[in-house]
Amino acid sequence: MVLIKNNKQYWEFIRELRNMDGVREGFVQQEYIEKEFHEAYMQAWGDCFFICLYKDEPAGYVGIINKDIRVATHPNFQGKGIATFMINTIMDYYPDSEAKVKIENEASLKLFEKCGFKKKYYILEKE
Repeated sequence: MVLIKNNKQYWEFIRELRNMDGVREGFVQQEYIEKEFHEAYMQAWGDCFFICLYKDEPAGYVGIINKDIRVATHPNFQGKGIATFMINTIMDYYPDSEAKVKIENEASLKLFEKCGFKKKYYILEKE
């Protein structure tokens, strides 16, 4: 596994992974991301993202914007330690970053706790 700096070649990989059923639901904001919006977003923030290559194939991404971690692993590569590798590696560069995780996203809660994160806040919303 290796973590490389994001570049335009991986923008569509990030968008497609972020939009996948089963991945999108893990994020706080779950809207489908259109290509035009994503390209503008990558123009502004693409340098904040890294791609994890597993046997030379993109397997996931991690990004930090304003100290907030965004991470996703392609379903075909889950269970191989990729997300743990990405979080632990990125924290070497951005040690004061944090993760905003939905309470019902048990997989992400376990991932971040495994990487040494502790629960700090709960945000309650009236439905």
